Amino acid sequence: FCQPGGWQLSKERKQPTFFVVVLTDIDSERHYCSCLTFYEAEINLQGTKIEGEEESGLIPPAEVFAPKSLVLVSRLDYPEIFRACLGLIYTVYVDSLNVSLETLIANLCSCLVPASGGSQ
Repeated sequence: FCQPGGWQLSKERKQPTFFVVVLTDIDSERHYCSCLTFYEAEINLQGTKIEGEEESGLIPPAEVFAPKSLVLVSRLDYPEIFRACLGLIYTVYVDSLNVSLETLIANLCSCLVPASGGSQ
């Protein structure tokens, strides 16, 4: 459901897209899946040399972009709030390239959120 148009590489970077999918479980409970899909540069990690490449030690510019999706699943229906959250995660990821997306998500998941009406 994250990429309803199919998973395809692209020769150019596309704009991020956002949409919400509603899934229903066996108990008829709704789960709102907010999806933000963006395109990330693919680099050749095989160590093969590209024809005409000099031994400069620099990574060659990406020639293709692969889709990557951020998904937030909730029982609450707050699409605009979830869009803002996913947009913030995406912005932090794009602006600080020294932090991996996976590390950022793991750090956010380990945060303790106070109970509603409790102390801050």
